[in-house]
Amino acid sequence: MSVLRSIQRRAEEPELMDDFTIGGAALREALHHLRLLNRIFGASAPTLYGVKRLWLDAGKPRKLTILDIGCGSGDVNAHLLRWADRNRIELQLVLIDITEEACEEARLYFQNEPRVQVRKDDLFSLPEACADIITGTQFVHHFAADELPGVVDKMLKASRLGVVINDIHRHWIPWAAVWLVTRMLSTNRYILHDGPLSVAKGFRSADWQHLGKTLDTPEMFYAWRPLFRYVVVLNKTRSNSNNGVEQG
Repeated sequence: MSVLRSIQRRAEEPELMDDFTIGGAALREALHHLRLLNRIFGASAPTLYGVKRLWLDAGKPRKLTILDIGCGSGDVNAHLLRWADRNRIELQLVLIDITEEACEEARLYFQNEPRVQVRKDDLFSLPEACADIITGTQFVHHFAADELPGVVDKMLKASRLGVVINDIHRHWIPWAAVWLVTRMLSTNRYILHDGPLSVAKGFRSADWQHLGKTLDTPEMFYAWRPLFRYVVVLNKTRSNSNNGVEQG
């Protein structure tokens, strides 16, 4: 019952990964373990769903640039590369993270992939319109509710076509699943602490509705996706014809 009470509202406790003064080998190990957890919980599918939606609305351009902010190892982007191959899209990926450990892991993961550039940078340093699509997978839940509008607004300004947010549904089922699976697969302190906490810091439909009302936003679409995730798509190409928040 305490878990049910604790996830009614978003948790405010910071994750260990939000403390950039620690890092080191433990963080590198955690990023390795996160790649396995991302596969188990289907972390990449909502991002691909959102990118395809923006691509279709933009008229299926043959060239596309995507910037993934807070990329971690960047592993969810491997699905975007395969999708681009199938659709003969000339795709360029820029992966950005604020920690050197994450950038090193992403460089290793994509070391033989010339379409991927990795750099250490911060969202608020990005110039306007620097990529067609800005993505953030399990990124925005690191911010408090009063910070979210500014974060999403900055993502929008950095994009030309729009933004895709992929984040966790705050619910007791994924909380219990993540708590159990992390303890079966890892002894890493980041994983054990941040895994369940990230679910408690996740979102529900009302959170996205509230965010949409606080933004001077183009079309905003959000939908629940397996496994217990939300995809949020902010579409700048349709901003003149259909403003508002649409639920899928």
